[in-house]
Amino acid sequence: MNLRFSIRLQLLVLSLFLFTIPWLGYRYVWELEQYLRTGQEQTMIGTARAVATALHERPALFDSQSAYLKDVRPGTDLYAPPIPTPIQLDGKFSDWNAVSGLSQQYGEGQVVSWFGKVADFPPVTLSFNHMVGRYGKYLYAMFDVQDDSVVWRASNALAVDQSDHLLISVIAGDGELERFVIAPYSEGWVNAFKLDDTPGGYRATDNELRIQGRWQLTGEGYGIELRFPLSMTTGALAFALVDVDDLASREKRYAVGTANPNQADGMGTVLTPSPEIERILSGLKYADSRVWVVDNHMRVLARAGSIQSASGFKVRNQEQQGYRWWQWLEQHVLLPLYYHILTRPPAGFVDELQGAYALAGKDIASALSGTPDSLWRLSPDSKAVILSAAYPIYIEENVMGAVVVEQTTNGIRTLRNRALEQLFHVILAVMLLGTLSLFLFANRISNRVRTLRDNTEAVIDDNGKIVGSLPAVRRVDEIDDLHQSFAGVLNRLQQYNSYLENMASRLSHELRTPIAVVRSSLDTISEVKDPSQQSVLIGRAQSGITRLSTILNSMSEATRLEHAIAQEDPELFDAAAVVSGCIDGYAHVFSERTFQLKISLEEAKLRGSGDLFAQMLDKIIANAVEFSHTGDTITVHLWREGKSVKLSVTNPGPPLPDNMNDNLLQSMVSVRPDEERHKSAEHPHLGLGLFIANMIAGYHKGRVQLSNLPDNTGVCVVVQLPLAG
Repeated sequence: MNLRFSIRLQLLVLSLFLFTIPWLGYRYVWELEQYLRTGQEQTMIGTARAVATALHERPALFDSQSAYLKDVRPGTDLYAPPIPTPIQLDGKFSDWNAVSGLSQQYGEGQVVSWFGKVADFPPVTLSFNHMVGRYGKYLYAMFDVQDDSVVWRASNALAVDQSDHLLISVIAGDGELERFVIAPYSEGWVNAFKLDDTPGGYRATDNELRIQGRWQLTGEGYGIELRFPLSMTTGALAFALVDVDDLASREKRYAVGTANPNQADGMGTVLTPSPEIERILSGLKYADSRVWVVDNHMRVLARAGSIQSASGFKVRNQEQQGYRWWQWLEQHVLLPLYYHILTRPPAGFVDELQGAYALAGKDIASALSGTPDSLWRLSPDSKAVILSAAYPIYIEENVMGAVVVEQTTNGIRTLRNRALEQLFHVILAVMLLGTLSLFLFANRISNRVRTLRDNTEAVIDDNGKIVGSLPAVRRVDEIDDLHQSFAGVLNRLQQYNSYLENMASRLSHELRTPIAVVRSSLDTISEVKDPSQQSVLIGRAQSGITRLSTILNSMSEATRLEHAIAQEDPELFDAAAVVSGCIDGYAHVFSERTFQLKISLEEAKLRGSGDLFAQMLDKIIANAVEFSHTGDTITVHLWREGKSVKLSVTNPGPPLPDNMNDNLLQSMVSVRPDEERHKSAEHPHLGLGLFIANMIAGYHKGRVQLSNLPDNTGVCVVVQLPLAG
């Protein structure tokens, strides 16, 4: 069977293909973006690992007491962020705006020391805001104090504890506690005095010019700004403001501060970003990332880079190539259309960690527990996706901090947009080409159908008569099948019309003679008086009537056979036995012929009707006898071929006319000369024998084939029937 590509299947496949292109393209770009994000995540973890490797086992970078704290005490353990410019010591605090977010409030809850009995004093009336910062090698501190009564040191007083004063305690490089006091006579420039080593003592031993600043009155109290070298402390630091309200008694009431400055064990710490770590990170500001180093309390030790420019991927600007009309179309039509769906990476976004001095997040917490991790988060304005990766820093197998690397996905988003732009270009091109192809394809189909319609109408005249045939075409698709079907229908209609025309002619021819005999006999009877002659004429008329009856019975035989076949129930029978029995009968009936039978199988089980099979063989044998001559031998052969049985009947005689093999199986088609058809008045020949034989073969799921012998000395009729399963 020839396989032909279905038109409907072509349209279906093409339509499905066009619809799957956008989905497949989108899925491809989506998977590509996921792979890029995964790659970016692994790259950032690798970057964090590389930076952490440079910081492993370098305790000097974390050589401060604050780095080894187990717990950070807010307000006691201080963080001194880097200050962009030196603080102008004027007591106005305007220079502290860059780090104002780290301001701590101290008041009644931060009383570190009471003087005298607690019950003798009224509620605490002193409070202050406090911050520290680092610039270069100096530590700066500010105190914005709210005090209802400011008591200055008496102009002639040597004691430093009989007025409002500031205590400063540090742990020096030798591990000893050193205390300092600032007790001014009035507002203005101040320096500190170093106190003796007596615990709780207030005897000033020397000026400490390294600690300097300004004490300035404000509307609510006073403000203090001071600075001193970071080298004065190993990291332990405490501040405390002592309040004196009674100008007469000048008794100290209480001290509010970060820690008790007289107790070394309870002192707080100060953490400053490490210049050494910042120098290590300085080269990473060109690495398209923002890098943080935090201690084990998530406080920032160093940072480098800017998240605004850390896009992760540097996507090259596309060079304008191609035709100018295409560039104009792309820039003014296509891309504006695409970006109704796509989103461009923002030029700027809100960075909640800008100027942050402490970080938070599960990735950092995981890294500080010893496991590298990463975290995706949205910026506060939801414009950017930020990826951070954290890796632990080890010193003597202990996690002392973590490296945090941050990037945005703007580079990936830009790359994704570029890919989607190209994908949309391809989709539009494919859609346009597909639509054009479908239009041309549909136009071609309609033209072919229109041509088939015109050709079909052309072979039928106005009276409905078929006057031609459709041209032959090569069978490729369903339209060609339809063309062949129309051609076959027209051919069968033409044959049927010819059959009707021939039937009328043959019936007229066959009926004319007996009717003429009857009419002439009846006309003559009235003129003849002799009874004997009248008897002869009556016999002739009866003979004509008998022939007319025979013709009518032959015409209705095919119809009766169709009704008999419809009512016949199929059953198994042995075709070999039927053929053998029939041939014996033919030898007696047609004694002037010799029958030669050859059966090449033991049995031939068929499903159908043995009587109808015998009737089919009768018609074929009768046809062979009529076309053969006296003394001729008619050969009958039965054999098996594959899953079928074949029966051939061969007779000598005139060959079949050209192109009449299939037509002879139609009703009322005969190639006998007229004189042959009229030799027997009792048995007229209407061309129904082979038609009935073919009808019975069709009932048995078989077929009849006619062919001339190779030497054109006779005809062979072959019946092929399927064996019963």
